[in-house]
Amino acid sequence: MHRIALFLVLASTTLFSQSQTSLSYYLPKGVTYNPNIPTPKSVIGHEVGQWHVTHDKLVQYMYALAEASDRITIEDRGNTFEDRPLLLLTITSPQNHKNINAIKKAHVAATETNESNLENRPIVVYQGFSIHGNEPSGSNAALVAAYYLAAAENNTIDNWLNNTIILFDPCMNPDGLQRFAYWANTNRNMNLNPDPNDREYREVWPGGRTNHYWFDLNRDWLPAQLPESRARVETFHSWLPNILTDHHEMGTNSSFFFQPGIPSRTHPLTPKMNQELTKGIAEYHAKAFDKIGSLYYTEESFDDFYYGKGSTFPDINGGIGILFEQGSSRGHVQESANGLLTFPFTIRNQFTAILSTLEAANSMRKDILEYQHNFFKNARNEASKEGNKAIVFGDEKDAAKAYHLAEILKRHQIKFHDVKSSFSLDGKTYKKGYGYIVPKNQKNLRLINAMFEKRTTFQDSLFYDVSAWTFPLAFNLDYSETTTGKAGDEIDTLVLQKGGVTSKSEYAYLYEWNAYYAPQLLNRILKKGLRAKVSLKNFKSGGKSYDYGTIMIPAKNQGLSTSEIYTYLNKLAIESHITIDAVETGLNEGIDLGSNNFRPLKLPKIALLVGDGMSSYDAGEIWHLLDTRYDIVATKLDTRSLGRTDLSRYNTIIMVNSNSGLNDGNTEKLKTWIQDGGTLIAYRNALRWLNSKELMKVGLKKRNNIQAKTISYEQRRNFRGAQVIGGAIFETQLDRSHPINFGYKNDKLPVFRNTTLFIKPNKNSYDNPIQYTKNPLLSGYISEENLDSLSLSIPLKIGGLGRGNIIAFTDNTNFRGFWYGTHKLLMNAIFFRDEM
Repeated sequence: MHRIALFLVLASTTLFSQSQTSLSYYLPKGVTYNPNIPTPKSVIGHEVGQWHVTHDKLVQYMYALAEASDRITIEDRGNTFEDRPLLLLTITSPQNHKNINAIKKAHVAATETNESNLENRPIVVYQGFSIHGNEPSGSNAALVAAYYLAAAENNTIDNWLNNTIILFDPCMNPDGLQRFAYWANTNRNMNLNPDPNDREYREVWPGGRTNHYWFDLNRDWLPAQLPESRARVETFHSWLPNILTDHHEMGTNSSFFFQPGIPSRTHPLTPKMNQELTKGIAEYHAKAFDKIGSLYYTEESFDDFYYGKGSTFPDINGGIGILFEQGSSRGHVQESANGLLTFPFTIRNQFTAILSTLEAANSMRKDILEYQHNFFKNARNEASKEGNKAIVFGDEKDAAKAYHLAEILKRHQIKFHDVKSSFSLDGKTYKKGYGYIVPKNQKNLRLINAMFEKRTTFQDSLFYDVSAWTFPLAFNLDYSETTTGKAGDEIDTLVLQKGGVTSKSEYAYLYEWNAYYAPQLLNRILKKGLRAKVSLKNFKSGGKSYDYGTIMIPAKNQGLSTSEIYTYLNKLAIESHITIDAVETGLNEGIDLGSNNFRPLKLPKIALLVGDGMSSYDAGEIWHLLDTRYDIVATKLDTRSLGRTDLSRYNTIIMVNSNSGLNDGNTEKLKTWIQDGGTLIAYRNALRWLNSKELMKVGLKKRNNIQAKTISYEQRRNFRGAQVIGGAIFETQLDRSHPINFGYKNDKLPVFRNTTLFIKPNKNSYDNPIQYTKNPLLSGYISEENLDSLSLSIPLKIGGLGRGNIIAFTDNTNFRGFWYGTHKLLMNAIFFRDEM
């Protein structure tokens, strides 16, 4: 008994001492430090690793270093959604700082000439930390690394700083880091408790991984839809770093991973030399980790395929991306398969990788600079062979979608031109002002290929992330191969189409539903209390054809005068970049404006289910879409308070992907609400819940029972993994007369899919407004068995329940904020819910 008590005392003493880890635990031995440089503790008030650093304290320390050291300058590149600064430190020798603009100019110029100068040019290394906020060892290690780089005094550090420009991003996800630090710190014991069941290690929904709108920022390097990503991408393209490191965490029972990843899962557009150099850099990591006795592994688990990740994005831009993954303490100390895993230990490993990267960069400087030079030299040669070839993309009825894809190209410094004059090609019309032309003979041809290509054959059948992201398909834009002869002026400044009302009317106003921002305009009209109707049929008015879904606003019998209505609508049309037509008669070719085929619309009152059981990613994408794109307010209704909520306040409830659904009490309450006239919009695995609770007969297909006949025990996971649809693009056939498809000009729609939910088509064709084609694969990987199940199935099920209805999608129509092409499906479900 005494021995047990003694052990507990010693364990408690050990854990307490680990919470007081001094700076010397992290720093290399035998190095002197400039006493004029403040230590982290002197500024933030605690030792590194004693508490999880909050973002405000991290910022405070970085500014203190910049003030004290002539090796550091600091830049505020903008703000997150929560108005936290996106800082970048430039760390190099004082002499380099004096010539930093010339060094930057020479570095970028070396990617644009056939002559290389490797002798005196510094290598550029971008080091980024904690893009997932609940993977905090990176940003906490940034405190130590920034101090070391500012204060260390020896020949090694002098050599590094003379030959390296370090672009130091101390926190790539400020909002997420702050959220997680609050959780870990407020649940920390003074006597640290390593029990994994402790609340400290079980953060509440949605957790700190994501940004304000619950996006995974490490999937947004290529789409660049979020302010954090846009700041990083701008820095990247202005400097073109040779190496970019991305510091993460993984499961507690893991050790430490560094790249390369699984060789067979590298994107074919990535040069082989990239992977060879990555292996060379890995030798420096191995040496450093061997020295401190930390376990590690490489060439397992992770891949280099999707270019939207931080560790892969550089690979298509002439750099080398390096992923680091540290087993996570998820708090201050936790039991693990490798013994007690302390927060300071995870920080020290990240710090070790920071220094081993810089050592590799300096030792391999000429080889890596030469690689980047050759990457762009070869890319220029490839581009010159393209001659006057180009890609045209656009939508003759929706300038905004094309604009937003062009916006992404501009962020990635891809050149494009206006359409000189409208023309038709491959059965599609490309209208001036509604499309753009991208010449292939330009510096970033390889990036253009990565963004526009369709790929359906692969070396491997397993993917860490999506296998397809073809941008014009994601935006549902027409696109074709063309020549620069169709191109107008190169576009330097992107401008959205102007909107407005054609004239004042005493009768009615019309606008078509095709434009991306049409839902934003309608919501504002209804919110003002104005009556508006939607057309269920095509018609002509004043010689102009109007499509399904055209919106009509009567000028009379409204709460505003005709003059006030004109002024208000003109203001909204300008802000929404939409043309509203004034008409003076209700007599049309086809249905007249007084027809019952114009159906009255009601303002959506939306609740979005969030909290336990709901996917925070999917919920965040919808919240972001409604809030930032369409200015639509949705109540985020937590599943824990659903039972106490008066649901009659809402006419629309959105239920995102959920593996658990709702408990029986909440299910019954939601069922009653639907029967009383509400509309439930459900996504992905929520359909299984709908089916099991008999709220809707979904008609799910039984999956093929695939037998493993020649698969070894070692291969079993890969065998099962090959049946996963990690993310691919498929073709559907539309019935454009159905309200769910209003606003789509084509009868084919590319959709994103990453589930294995397959729904049998309904017997009546008019109940299948969206249906996969017989050979639906457009881009990405899917097994033959799953492709067979997907063929002619349906991604949408609509059913009635009492006076209400359920609109159920098998897959995410709002994927990662950049799948503009299917956003309208959700908007149609919301605004035209009573017509389904």
